[in-house]
Amino acid sequence: MLIVEKLWKRYTIGETTLEILKGADLEVPTGQFISIVGASGTGKSTLLHLLGGIDRPDQGTVLVDGTSLFEGSPKQIARRRNSQIGFVFQFHHLLPEFTTLENAALPRRIMGASEREANSIAEERLTEVGLSERLDHLPTQLSGGERQRVAIARALVNEPSLLLMDEPTGNLDPKTGDRLFDLITNLQKEQNLTVIMVTHNHELADKTDACYELVDGKLVLQPPA
Repeated sequence: MLIVEKLWKRYTIGETTLEILKGADLEVPTGQFISIVGASGTGKSTLLHLLGGIDRPDQGTVLVDGTSLFEGSPKQIARRRNSQIGFVFQFHHLLPEFTTLENAALPRRIMGASEREANSIAEERLTEVGLSERLDHLPTQLSGGERQRVAIARALVNEPSLLLMDEPTGNLDPKTGDRLFDLITNLQKEQNLTVIMVTHNHELADKTDACYELVDGKLVLQPPA
């Protein structure tokens, strides 16, 4: 379960202070798939970075499975983030000189797993996303949809309980984006993942368990479509 309480985030530019989040609250039960929509510049990506521990809030609490995300030393926080949370971004961020298998295995290696163990689990994740025949391919040899599927496998290689996605279909054509969304939905149900997706695509947002809009620094639950 993810619990967010009174989350504030401000940025100071020169003499101007911008309040991006103003006491945002959110509670997502384990195994739920929610979406977050909102106008450009409202702070959706900032919120996702805070939920994933990439950035720190000025005030407020983020609890993942009952544990404060920002509790402990920087090393402890990083390890908790890497083990509990998976990220998928609009751009895949694959290392161009690494194969599909090496890219997917990398987070597991960073956590201290042997090459053999990491590759074995990465191969399982890649098979789940339909890329068992592409293990030795470089990113340049893959389509846009395939590269994003590698990114999903990489996000799941440490078996996180929470998956955060920032416009995962944003760089794909509508048909490929729909197929990717269906894949994510199936994986979410099979693995009982808690998923939070930021998107501009309201059609996809309407297919999730709940949709929130970020308005004036707070999350507002939207009525069912």
